[in-house]
Amino acid sequence: MNDGINKLYTLDDFDYYLPEHLIAQNPPLNRSDSRLFVINKNISSFTHTGFSSIHEFLKSGDVLVFNNTRVIHARIFCERIQGGKVEVVLARKLSDTIWLVICNRTKRVKIGEKIFPVNDKNISFKIIERVDEYLKIESSEKLSDETLKRIGNIPLPPYIKRDVEAADDDRYQTVYASESGAVAAPTAGLHFTDDILKSVRDSGVETHFLTLHVSWGTFSPVREQDLSLHVMHSEVFSIDAATADALSMARKEGRRVIAVGTTSLRVLESIYADGVYSSGSGETDIFIYPPYKVKSIDGIITNFHTPNSTLLMLVSAFAGYNLIMKAYKEAVKEEYRFFSYGDSMLIL
Repeated sequence: MNDGINKLYTLDDFDYYLPEHLIAQNPPLNRSDSRLFVINKNISSFTHTGFSSIHEFLKSGDVLVFNNTRVIHARIFCERIQGGKVEVVLARKLSDTIWLVICNRTKRVKIGEKIFPVNDKNISFKIIERVDEYLKIESSEKLSDETLKRIGNIPLPPYIKRDVEAADDDRYQTVYASESGAVAAPTAGLHFTDDILKSVRDSGVETHFLTLHVSWGTFSPVREQDLSLHVMHSEVFSIDAATADALSMARKEGRRVIAVGTTSLRVLESIYADGVYSSGSGETDIFIYPPYKVKSIDGIITNFHTPNSTLLMLVSAFAGYNLIMKAYKEAVKEEYRFFSYGDSMLIL
């Protein structure tokens, strides 16, 4: 099948029809209640099942690579000295006290002004400068996990049109989250429970972890029709030597490496060359879109992504544009739940 190998795709190519009621506003009652849409890209086949049966599509020797980042309480409601509320979302950490933030009053607040979290007036954020769509702020103290939990909330994605609830503290984290620093969840992993992880490992599947701290830039829209003009956001990652060596061994032995999420894939594709994965820490701003050929993985577990997004472009590069757009049309027809709290897709 000709999957547009030589086509130069534009932004409009990644639009699709999505009824608003399919955008999941809440997680399923139980993580394991999620549905699973399985794509075999070699024969262009679709299978509809439940996520709890994912181990049936894996085989002994496969390697799953998870992102163990942990979401911080990055949405903070603040007050100005002269009165008035300001909402900020910590978008990217630059140092222990310096952050880039998204602010709902970016044009109103002044450089040099201080704002104060409503839950703790002993802390202040000084506005240092404007950086593109962000503000750079300096906190009067280090924003530890404990401090952020006291003054902030879990930052739900902008397409979830409700207030944060206590349950989101748990459900917008993966069960294996351990390394604090993300301001958005690696949502492909939200479907895993301890029991599902056990069933996967009992099937002879290896599980390994890396870290990529998902930034608020993951929600930044693509505005250019010419995709080559889009500037991708940069995110901090790390992968240890033992994990990199295990993945390299799997590749050498011809075993499948399967990324759990687009965030894991972005790291793997950034550190992979000539059959070897390199360990270390760094930043990646890799932008994967057709006709780019993904080399570092053999499969991916992922959620359903927003129209015109870099994440939809990424999975299209891996599975093929025509196949992905056909699958999304099928998912809409079958009323899968979309985006962060939605259902799951496995592409092999």
